[in-house]
Amino acid sequence: MIGYIEGKLLKKENERILLLANQVGYEVLLPEVVMKTLKAKTVGDEVSLYIYYQQTERQPKPVLIGFNFEAEKEFFQYFISVEDIGVLKAVRALNIPVSEIARAIESKNIGKLKQLKGIGNRTAQKIIATLEGKMDKFALIRKEEQNDMPVTQAIEDFSKQVLDVLIEQLGHKTQVAKKMIAEARERNGSIKTPEELFEEVYRGENAT
Repeated sequence: MIGYIEGKLLKKENERILLLANQVGYEVLLPEVVMKTLKAKTVGDEVSLYIYYQQTERQPKPVLIGFNFEAEKEFFQYFISVEDIGVLKAVRALNIPVSEIARAIESKNIGKLKQLKGIGNRTAQKIIATLEGKMDKFALIRKEEQNDMPVTQAIEDFSKQVLDVLIEQLGHKTQVAKKMIAEARERNGSIKTPEELFEEVYRGENAT
């Protein structure tokens, strides 16, 4: 199974790209929100994507779907667990950042979810019923980040786990992630575990 591809861009279309890796060209479907991040990429540029691989008896031709971050791929797997949302429908639906969708689910914002392509009122309600309470992590996936800013507070050893998630899975730059953690600790000085710290980071970002 293919989980990650890194290679050169050979072709870019509306919903898919052709990526050359190890002398093999891979056709990869991209949700609109991912395609937007490749807007500046041209033929020959390096591209790296986390891949959701789909192949079934009813659909024997493999389908590769690409994401910028591992957490986006993980969110996609949650998303297609919702009744009536298949893989291709999910690809078409993701036209706004995953972090915004996650926030909408946690805040039960049906209006926001109906902005997704092909998602009506009933399906939006199913999304909330299925995924509410599971989206905190995905609400922290990197958005447009400001320039790195100095960190005013040291990072405790126990918070390294949270730092690693913010950087490696959610795509934040190191200094930005450290700043998020420092601000969370400043807001709540009684944090004693990585879980409590992550919750405080989420609360702080969700309030902005």
